[in-house]
Amino acid sequence: MQILDGLGIKYEVKEFEFGEVGTKEVVEKLRIPHEQVFKTLVTKGDRTGILLACIPGPKQLDLKALARASGNKACEMFPKDAVEKATGYVTGGCSPLGGKRKFPLYIDKSCEGLPFISVSAGRRGMQIFIAPADLIRAGEAAVVEISR
Repeated sequence: MQILDGLGIKYEVKEFEFGEVGTKEVVEKLRIPHEQVFKTLVTKGDRTGILLACIPGPKQLDLKALARASGNKACEMFPKDAVEKATGYVTGGCSPLGGKRKFPLYIDKSCEGLPFISVSAGRRGMQIFIAPADLIRAGEAAVVEISR
């Protein structure tokens, strides 16, 4: 949120009591369309190292498409038990912004045309509602087709 504030970007934060980690819970508790809840996945490219991928909750990450978009030969999911040490975020609370280091960010093209998307604010049970263009700018993200 400090990054967004520093850039003068408007956003809204909503909190909820979380039980299970997942986008369906966000949809149910905050009553927003599932395609507007974007999950941040931590991946690793064979050439670039850690990458962040934001995709709609109901979709799956296309690792081959992410590899092509990021200049890697292959990408794989980062081990869940190593996510917190690498990013500073717990699984289920990974934000596309403000991690321990700035990692390359790739956001699925399906965000275009949506009035807002919801992403983790860096804690389980806390979401940021933001215009896709503002998140792209703040995260210096590439917008690519990486979900199926």
